[in-house]
Amino acid sequence: MNTNTSKQSGYAPINGLSMYYEIHGAGEPLILLHGGLGSTGMFGDVLPTLAVDRQVIAVDLQGHGRTADIDRPLRYELMGDDIAALIKHLGLAETDLMGYSLGGGVALRTTIQHPGLVRRLVIVSTPCSQDGWYPEIVASMAQMNGADAEFMKESSMYQEYARIAPRPEDFPTLLDKVGDMLRQRYDWSADVAALKMSTPLVLGDADSIPPAYSARFFEVLGGGKTDGGWDGSGMSSSRLAILPGVTHYNIFSSPLLVSIVRPFLDASPSATRRWGE
Repeated sequence: MNTNTSKQSGYAPINGLSMYYEIHGAGEPLILLHGGLGSTGMFGDVLPTLAVDRQVIAVDLQGHGRTADIDRPLRYELMGDDIAALIKHLGLAETDLMGYSLGGGVALRTTIQHPGLVRRLVIVSTPCSQDGWYPEIVASMAQMNGADAEFMKESSMYQEYARIAPRPEDFPTLLDKVGDMLRQRYDWSADVAALKMSTPLVLGDADSIPPAYSARFFEVLGGGKTDGGWDGSGMSSSRLAILPGVTHYNIFSSPLLVSIVRPFLDASPSATRRWGE
């Protein structure tokens, strides 16, 4: 097994951004996208474990981490175009893509808008429509704004932002922009149903997304429509994993996440081809 987990980092000129990225390890590429108000460091021990035998490219999205904000709103669609541009900037023909929460939404939009650039898609704790969140989570998202900045200064999330952001004073603006984005209604179900690549959907059993919705999302991805058969011939290539004892707020660092994702990424393309194609 390749144990090269060396790290390189840099900034890419992407759609007006100076986008920060880190490259860990070597092998087949996997782009890793963090959650809202987070950064590349959010994945903790998960990232180096994934990078043992592949090239993991962790990215700070617009206004997050070491990527300074620019004069445009935060939108899943715009950030999806940013990731597509980064893939091309790095000279990758195609890549696997894994996103958590807000990063999962960006991963979905990247794949929907630029399907030829994504080989396999891993979605972690992300719905494909706004009604996939518990109602109280939607209500909480709707209230996010820059006035929360003072309250959040004791949080580890703010402290990490203040430590690495080019302009720590932009944190209230980031809260305003994330709140504005989260108040936008969306439903990408039809776009998701048209995707052709293999996709595991991973959530916690105490996530911000109800397990019942997770099952419906899995059906949109083509799974759960029929008995898999004694030989597995009736299975789709997408997967659903609901991790026990895991919440929305710790799934991104859970060893269980790696145990689900790695076998999928390690499988041969033929083993993950959508059933029936």
